[in-house]
Parts: sequence; C-alpha cells; structure tokens
Amino acid sequence: MESPSPALPPLDSDVALLTAALLDIHSVSDHEGPLADVVEAALRALPRLRVQRLGDTIVARTDFGLSSRVVLAGHLDTVPLPTTPGARGTVPSRWEPAAGVVPSGLPEDADLLYGRGATDMKSGVAVQLAAAGLLGHDAGPIPGRDVTWVFYDHEEVGSEFSGLGRVVRDAPGLLEADFAVLLEPTDGVVEGGCNGTSRYRVTVPGVAAHSGRSWRGVNAIHAAAPLLSVLAAYEPATVTVEGLDYREGLNAVRIHGGTAGNVIPDACTVEVNYRFAPDKDLRQAHEQVFSVLALAGVDRDRVEITDESAAARPGLHHPAAAAFVAAVGGSPQPKYGWTDVARFSALGVPAVNFGPGDALLAHSDDEHVSAGAVRDCLAALTRWLLPRV
Repeated sequence: MESPSPALPPLDSDVALLTAALLDIHSVSDHEGPLADVVEAALRALPRLRVQRLGDTIVARTDFGLSSRVVLAGHLDTVPLPTTPGARGTVPSRWEPAAGVVPSGLPEDADLLYGRGATDMKSGVAVQLAAAGLLGHDAGPIPGRDVTWVFYDHEEVGSEFSGLGRVVRDAPGLLEADFAVLLEPTDGVVEGGCNGTSRYRVTVPGVAAHSGRSWRGVNAIHAAAPLLSVLAAYEPATVTVEGLDYREGLNAVRIHGGTAGNVIPDACTVEVNYRFAPDKDLRQAHEQVFSVLALAGVDRDRVEITDESAAARPGLHHPAAAAFVAAVGGSPQPKYGWTDVARFSALGVPAVNFGPGDALLAHSDDEHVSAGAVRDCLAALTRWLLPRV
C-alpha cells in the first residue's frame, strides 16, 4: 500500500497547525522536492498570485499595481534529523504543553511544537503561507504594498547550492522590491542586516621525521602554536552600524595535522572563521584577517580563502523598513550570524530578519516553537501588510 502524498491544511487554518503540517513533511537539504510540491500546489490554488518554480524554489507574486513591493522569503530545507536517543526535534512533529500548563488537547498559546525545523524555519514558512492565503484568494483584502513570496531550497548547505542564489543568478527580476523580510527565527524581534563571514585555510609547514628521531624533523603542529596563541589573544571588536552594535569574532574552527603515530608531521592546517560587521566589505575583511595572521608570522601565500559571504547593512532608515518596525514593535537588534538578507542587500534591497522562535534552538535536539509565537508573528506581519485594517 502506497503512502499518501503529503498535503497541507487550508492556508486559512490556524497558523500553528499549518506549522505542524510543514514539520511532518521531511525536507532535509537535497530532499526538498515533496515539500516544494505541496507549497507550489497551495499557491497555485490562489487566483490572485502568479507562481513560478525554479528547481525546488517557488516564487509567488501579487500584481495589484501598487506603488511599492516587498519580499517575504524563507527556506524549505532543514538540517539532518538528530541522532540522539530521545531527541524531540525530529519528524513527525509533536505537541507538548509548556511547563506547568495543563494539556489542552489543542495547541494553545502556551503549547510547544517540537520538530526538526520548528524554529529554523518552518514556523516562518507557515507565516509566509498564511499571509499568501490571506491576500491570494478572490475575496482577500488589498495590501498596502504588492508582495513577492520566495520559498527556496538548499539554505542549510554550501552557498553555491542556494535556491535563492539561483534566483539571483537566473531571474533577478523576480526579486525586485523596495524591502524584504527574511522570516528566520528572531523571537519576534526585528534584526537588521547581518554580519559577514569568511573562512581561511592556513598551512603551517614542517619537516617529516621518525618520532624516535624527532630532532631530525620540524613538528608542524608545534609550529602552529604562535598562530593559535594570536587567535586566542585576539579581542574582537563591537562595531556600531546605523545605530546597531555588531559583535565580531575571529576563531580557529578546525585543525588538521599528522599522518601516523610515529611520524613527526610535516604540515598542519588551521581553519579560521571571521565574522565581521557590516561596516566592512569583503576586501576589508580579508585585510583585517591578514593583518592578524601576520602577527604570528604567517605569510599571505600560506593562506587560502575558502569561503566568503558579504555582510548586510541594517537599512532601517528606508521608509518601508521604518513602517515595518513601527508595525511589529520592539527595538531592532543586530543579526550576529550570516543570513540571506545579504543577498537582498547585494541587489540593493534593504532587508531584515523577523520570525517566530528562538534562534538558539535551531538545529538542536529539542528544537521547538510555541504556538503563541507563530500566531504573534503572523499578526504583526498582517498589521504591516494591511495598514488600513
């Protein structure tokens, strides 16, 4: 007997129940197809939306002819399922009452929804879909701005595979807008821009020898000590950009060296990650790292740049961004990690992060989100999209 095809409840259902339905569809990176299929079907059923599919990325747009356009974006994929016995952040989803709350039988505001992607970021995707359902049917209200929805694949893997990056390369016109909201988890607080990130592979040379005659060699692992000492002593900056304080970080994140238990290693490789504030472009970020490595006597020709992603400025001065902050409330905060707001920023589209759930729970064994947080996020987004309501 074949398993039934996955499906979503009506988009005007409780957005918390819609979140649970999304969680129940497995969509680890490289396996987003079934979820992309049901999202596409739900959007194509809305007569006011024009829908296009690029691989497993779905783009839907209103065309009311309004004076401005905004983008609501979110990714469909998740990281792999946890392998820890008893982990609750898995598939299918499960409801549990919050501590001290009597089970209600239905998801109330205090109830918690566990599952892989609950925070990162199927609860945000559910909010996107609920907004599309509100505006996309024949009798729906007219928003203050036209809206583009982007549901994309391959966010949780290498940036070269990103579905959003594919749209940027192949159909950038679909992303033309005055402002964008990425529904990454922020606990319902606006997080402006994002730090950039760059990675480096530093090779420290040595001379191989038998460990019984170690004096005939040069131990490359030992020779890496000055580099590690410089990185350990480095004091990262806090940089204020457009009123938000971005904390930087420069760290060794991986080290490799040695070939056998009786051989002095002839090479040691240290991988370094720099998280930099949006006052710097990529060239300036690289120069900062090279200047620190030079303190350990590391020449540039021993450093390979293995990955780089530009930072994004907050852009909160833009009228659409200011209106968004006013509608959702709270005090904007910086985004310390890198997110796809940087792709929008590179296109000249100011963007912020705003979504339900605690980002610290993302990818965890007990990943979860509260029903109330998802409903609150949808309510805030609706206030902004329908300023006359």
